[in-house]
Amino acid sequence: MATDYSPLPTLTLPRTTDLVRLDQRPHPPISMNSPALSAMTDLRLVNPIGIRGDAGLREAHQRMISHGIRLLFVHDHDGSLLGIVTAVDLLGERPIQCMKEHGKHHDDLQVSDVMTPRARLDALRLDDVASAIVGQLVATMQQLGRQHALVVEVNPVNGHHELCGLFSTSHMARLLGRPLSFIRVPQALSEIQYSLLYTG
Repeated sequence: MATDYSPLPTLTLPRTTDLVRLDQRPHPPISMNSPALSAMTDLRLVNPIGIRGDAGLREAHQRMISHGIRLLFVHDHDGSLLGIVTAVDLLGERPIQCMKEHGKHHDDLQVSDVMTPRARLDALRLDDVASAIVGQLVATMQQLGRQHALVVEVNPVNGHHELCGLFSTSHMARLLGRPLSFIRVPQALSEIQYSLLYTG
């Protein structure tokens, strides 16, 4: 019965009442020795922004602008992850190369044409991240030459891997108060050839 509990006090909202803006909230400063989780965007708490693979590039770009982000998770009709697409993918050379290769107009290109597919994405295990520090994440992303790193955990109900976190070098750089810019260095000639043949 509700009568068994004492109610909480209330207050009348003052004129200086604002909607919360997560991006403007002061974040405690972190260092290279801080827990890695302190720099992770937790997708269990923040709803990931996605887009279908058959969406157009203009729609993807508008979604990024409206949400103030530079990465979208690409999914199919059932919500399965197909890949990721970044602002660089949309505004860089990939659309131009795809237009040349497939004879398409820009308005005919789909997100799936320029995204990085799931099979070419690296992911970290949440268990490993939970016991790591920021410096290890920086070293990992530097070695991979990536601006983003995905974090996954296994859903015990269906055994599927689920995206539960995201690391971004730009976000980490803001928290650390120092630049983190990594240039992708292909690890082998075969990787260079793969890039020339299959990616933009």
